[in-house]
Amino acid sequence: MSYAPSAPSDLSAPSDLDVVDLAPALEVARKIWGFSELRPAQAGAIQAAIAGRDGLVVLPTGGGKSLCYQLPALLRDGLTVVVSPLISLMEDQLSALRENGVAAGMLTSTMGGAERAEVYRQLERRELKLLFVAPERLVLDGFTDLLERVGVSALAVDEAHCISHWGHDFRPEYRQLGQWRQRFPDMPTMAFTATATPQVRADMIEQLGLRDPVQVVGDFDRPNLTYRSLPRADVVGQVKRLHAKHTHGAGIVYCLRRKDVESLTAQLRAQGLDCAAYHAGLPGDERRRVQAAFRSEALNLVVATVAFGMGIDRPDVRFVVHASLPKGLEQYAQETGRAGRDGLPADCLLLYSGADFHGWKNMLEGGGDPGAEANGLERLQRMWRFAASATCRHKALVEHFGQSYDPGDGCGACDVCLGELRRVEDAQRVAQMILSCVVRCRGRGAAHVSDVLRGRDTAKVRQTGHAELSTFGLLSEHSQRAVRSFIDQLLAQGHLGQRTGTYPTLFLTQAGHEVLQGEPVELFLPPDAPKSSRKKGATEVAPADADLFERLRALRRSMALEREVPPYVLFNDATLRAMAAARPTHREAFLLVKGVGETKADRLGPAFIEAIASYLAEHPEELPSS
Repeated sequence: MSYAPSAPSDLSAPSDLDVVDLAPALEVARKIWGFSELRPAQAGAIQAAIAGRDGLVVLPTGGGKSLCYQLPALLRDGLTVVVSPLISLMEDQLSALRENGVAAGMLTSTMGGAERAEVYRQLERRELKLLFVAPERLVLDGFTDLLERVGVSALAVDEAHCISHWGHDFRPEYRQLGQWRQRFPDMPTMAFTATATPQVRADMIEQLGLRDPVQVVGDFDRPNLTYRSLPRADVVGQVKRLHAKHTHGAGIVYCLRRKDVESLTAQLRAQGLDCAAYHAGLPGDERRRVQAAFRSEALNLVVATVAFGMGIDRPDVRFVVHASLPKGLEQYAQETGRAGRDGLPADCLLLYSGADFHGWKNMLEGGGDPGAEANGLERLQRMWRFAASATCRHKALVEHFGQSYDPGDGCGACDVCLGELRRVEDAQRVAQMILSCVVRCRGRGAAHVSDVLRGRDTAKVRQTGHAELSTFGLLSEHSQRAVRSFIDQLLAQGHLGQRTGTYPTLFLTQAGHEVLQGEPVELFLPPDAPKSSRKKGATEVAPADADLFERLRALRRSMALEREVPPYVLFNDATLRAMAAARPTHREAFLLVKGVGETKADRLGPAFIEAIASYLAEHPEELPSS
C-alpha cells in the first residue's frame, strides 16, 4: 500500500495521520462486521477519513473497499452520503448494512412514493448514518438543501473512475459531482475505485476537486485468482470443464456480441448446463429476473455481454471466462475481479482470437475523436499483448496499474508460471518460416498464411499459386490452432503487423526483419490440459468439513429467502468455511469466527449454532478433542 499526502508522486506516510487512534475503529469493526483487524490499506483509508481529509482510495475488487467509507460513517457525527452508479450496488450494500444492524437508507428512481417518503422522514429525524444515492440526485438544488439541513458530514464517491474521460467506464452524470465541492467546499470527500491507472487517478482528483488528498493505493494483485489465456477453440468444452470443477460456486461467461451470448447459451443448455443469457437487448423484466436469480443462488451460470457488469457482488463466483478479447486491461481486471471476491480460489480464462482484436479496432477507428481513438487503440494493443504473450499474468496486470511485482520462482497462479505453456524448442526456425511465408504471400491474412504453412490444398491456395511457395507445408506437423497461436504471438511481440480493411492482412515489421536475420524469439505451444495451481493467499475447505459446509450453505440460502436478500449478505463462503472448520456450539465461540459481528450473532447465530450442533451429534467422531 502507498500513501500520498499532498501530491500523487509523493508516496511517504503522512505524519498527520500517524496520531489518529484506530482503536475505536477496530472496536466497531469487531462489533459490527466481526473483523479483529484491518488490512493495511483499509487502516490508511480509515485514518484519513477519521482525520477529516479528502482522499482517493484504490483497492482491488475484494480488497474491502466499502468498509473504508462505511466504518468511518459510524464514528463521525452526522450523515455520510455515498454516491453509487447502480441500484443493484446500492441494494446489496444496504441489505448487508441492515443485516449488521446499521441505520442506512437509499433513494432511487425505482422506489415507490411511500418508501421514498419514509427515507425522507428518517433523514429529517436524523436516524440514518449512511444514505446511498445516484450522482444526478446528489446535485439537485432541493436535495442538497435537505442534506445541509439534516447535517451531512461527508461524501463518499464509489466507482469514482466513472468521472474520468480516461477511465474505462466513463459516465457523464459523474461529471456533475464537481458542483458538490462548490456547494460544500469544506466537506471531506473521498473517492473509491478498484481499477485506476495513475493517469485516471490524477483526473479523478482534478474532476472531484479533492484538496491535498491522501492517496491510498492497495496491492493490485489478486493472488487467489488463476489466470489463463488461450487462442479461442472449443468454448463450450472449456466452460463445461470449469463448471464441473466448480460445482458449488458460480460462473460468468463474457461474450463480445449479443448473438454470441444467445448462441453459446443455447449450446451450453444443449449440453445439460443450467444457464441464462443476459444482454442489453433483452426485455428489462428478463434482465432483472436473471440478475435476481444469480444473486439469490437460484442460478449459478450466466452468459453475458459486459452489460452484466458493475453491481455483480456475489462473492462465490468461482470462474470467469472471457469468450472474446476485452477491449482493455482495465476492463479485463474489473471483469475477472468479479471472481473470488471472498478470497477463495477462482479461475479466470481468456479465450482470444485475432478477429476480436480487429473487431474492436474497427469499432474504435473513425469515431470522430482522435484523442479517444488513440487512447482506445493503445489500450487494445496492451490487452492483445497480455493475451498472446507468455509473461507472468499477475506481473503484467500489477505493472499495468503502476506497481512493481516480483514473482520470484513464479506466481503459482497463471498458465505461464505453472508451466502450462510449453516452449517451442526450435522457436526461431518456426518464427522465420512464418515470417518468410508472410513475405511470400504478399498481403494475405492469418488464415491464408496458416493454410499455406500447413500445406492445405484449399481453393484459395490453388488460385493464388501459393502451393508452389517454398514455405508451403513447412509446418504441416502442427495443428491449425498451434500455427494460428504462433502468428498471434508474433503479432503480440511486434514481429508482425496487421493492416485493417475488409480483410485484415499481415506484414513484416522492422522487429520481424531482425528475427529473420537471427534475433532470438520465443514461441509457446497452446497447453493440453491445465495443471492444478497452488493458489497463494487462498484457503480451501478441508475435506472433513465439506459436508458441514454444504449444510451451512443450505441453511444460509433458506434464511436469505425468508429475508428476501442475497445469501452472501448474511455470510460469505469464506465465513461459512471458517464456521465449518471451527464448529462453534455457543455464542462466544460463534463470535470468534471472522465475519461474525454481534448483530448477526444475535439474529443468525442460534440457527447456525443449532445446525452445527446437530451435525456434530450425527458425527460424534468429529467432535473437538478438547
